[in-house]
Amino acid sequence: MSESTERLQARAHLAMLATEQADPRYAGIERLSTLDLARTMNEADGSVSAAVAAVLPDVAAAIDAVADRLVKGGRLRYVGAGTAGRMAVMDAAECPPTFSTDPELVKAVLAGGKAAEGGAVEGTEDDAAAGAAAMAAEGIGPGDAVVGLAASGRTPFVVAAVEEARRRGALTVGFSCNTGTVLSEAAEFRIEVAVGPEVVAGSTRLKSGTAQKFVLNMISTISMVRLGKVYRNYMVDMRVANSKLAVRAVRMIREITGAGPEAAEAALAASGNRVKTAVVMLELGVGAEEAEERLGRAEGRLAGALTEAAA
Repeated sequence: MSESTERLQARAHLAMLATEQADPRYAGIERLSTLDLARTMNEADGSVSAAVAAVLPDVAAAIDAVADRLVKGGRLRYVGAGTAGRMAVMDAAECPPTFSTDPELVKAVLAGGKAAEGGAVEGTEDDAAAGAAAMAAEGIGPGDAVVGLAASGRTPFVVAAVEEARRRGALTVGFSCNTGTVLSEAAEFRIEVAVGPEVVAGSTRLKSGTAQKFVLNMISTISMVRLGKVYRNYMVDMRVANSKLAVRAVRMIREITGAGPEAAEAALAASGNRVKTAVVMLELGVGAEEAEERLGRAEGRLAGALTEAAA
C-alpha cells in the first residue's frame, strides 16, 4: 500500500470518528448571545460526567493495575499529543507539590517535547517512530505503567509508544474519547469515554479535554491514595512551600489531632514542615526523630504509624 493511500485511509477513518462530527444541535452557535452560548457549552460539559460514569469499571481496573506497579516501585508515564498531552503534563506536574512525589515517579511524555507544552508543534503527533523511541529513552520496563491518551484513539505517536511499552513488558492503558479504537487494541487496559461530537466540531480540547481531566484526576489521585499519601481525606504528604500551604498544613494537623494552633504550629516547625511527622508527634507524644522512624516502619503510611502504637 502506498503512503498516499495510507494517508487517504487515515483521513477517511478520522472523519468517521464521533469526536470529529458536526452536531446539528450546535449549528448556528455564532448567532447565540454570550450567555446562551455559555449555557450551551455548560450543558455539553455536563454530559461528560455521565460518559465517564459509564466506564468507571474500566477506569477502576486500570487504576488498580497502575497503583500496583507504583506500590512495587514502578513509574507512571502518560503519553499524549496536543491537548491530551498538555492535560497529561498538567496532571503529572501537580503530583510532586500535592503528594511530595519524586518528579520521576509520574511524568508526561509529549509529542514534540517541551516546545509542545505551550503550543502546537506540527507533525509530531504523526511520528510513530518518535513515540517508540520516547519509551526507549525513558527506559520503560516491566515494572512501569504507561497510559496513552488520544481523543481520536488513533494518534500514531501515542499508539506506537503504547505498543513499544507493552513490548517492553510495561503495563499499558489506552485512553480514548471514541470507541473501538486502535489505541485500545494496542493496550492491555482500555478506557473509552464516548463524549460524542464537540460544540465546535472537531475541537477536542472541549468535551474530550474535560473527560481527560476527569479521568487523569482519578488515575493520579487514587494511585496516591493507594500509596498511602492521603490520610482520611487529607493530603498529608503535600509539600509546604509557601505561607498559604503552611496555613493549610496547620489546619490539617489541628483537625486530625485536635491540637490547638500553637501546638500544631510548633509541631510542624519541629517536624521540618512534614505534616505526617507532626501528626505522629502530637498523637503519640514523641519527638520528630521517633515519629520519622515510626513512619519509616509503616512505609510512610500515617494510618500504619498510628496503628502500630495502638497495637
